[in-house]
Amino acid sequence: MADYHFVYKDVEGASTQWDDIQRKLGNLPPKPPAFKPSAFEPAVDPDSVPKDKSWVDEKTEEELEELEDDPDLDDDRFLEEYRKKRLAEMREATKISRFGSVMPISGSDFVREVSQAPPDVWVVVILYKDGFAECGLLMQCLEELARKYPATKFVKIISTDCIPNYPDRNLPTVLVYNNGAVKANYVGLRSFGRRCTPEGVALVLCQSDPVLNDGQSGSDPSRKTVLEGVRKRLIEKVVAEHEDDDDGSSSD
Repeated sequence: MADYHFVYKDVEGASTQWDDIQRKLGNLPPKPPAFKPSAFEPAVDPDSVPKDKSWVDEKTEEELEELEDDPDLDDDRFLEEYRKKRLAEMREATKISRFGSVMPISGSDFVREVSQAPPDVWVVVILYKDGFAECGLLMQCLEELARKYPATKFVKIISTDCIPNYPDRNLPTVLVYNNGAVKANYVGLRSFGRRCTPEGVALVLCQSDPVLNDGQSGSDPSRKTVLEGVRKRLIEKVVAEHEDDDDGSSSD
């Protein structure tokens, strides 16, 4: 006698009529979903990706220089102009980073570091001696300004190394140079007001020339622009100190 319980098996994953009936009766678990491979997506070709500003921003200075002969950029005038602008910005940032502190120099360094500085660089020179409290106070102010205005060059030199027999009563003395010439000089701490603060020193230095340069106002900032920036920093500092005082009084 034939085995009437024999069930024909189809290819793996296929369902027979008998299986469908058993699933309807609850005798078999639900049928698993048929395997479906994910759609094929070819790997992205970097050269085929549209080039935009973000693509240029990711490049280093060396890579931007290599792009000068890129034919794709020749066809896109905007990207080529943006590449040049970005390259100029990076070079300017590198140029600015060479300052940022009050650099000590000796008498033999003076001509090279001060008189022969590039024409677009303002140099602030402090003549000082160790052990003089007024020199120390002004030095602290100049160190803060050097950090805030890294495109201006600040140097310090012992007074008698710069000028033999320079009188101690004139200390501290500040000389301002530009394009190889002395543009201003300030003898004694009294030149910077009753209270010697970084902001007060900044305002005195910029009385007649745009001495201080933070590197954010273009390669040739005007005196008016510099003074506006100095006053803005002064106001921000006063407001911050006032808020700190309020917080301190409210916590008591």
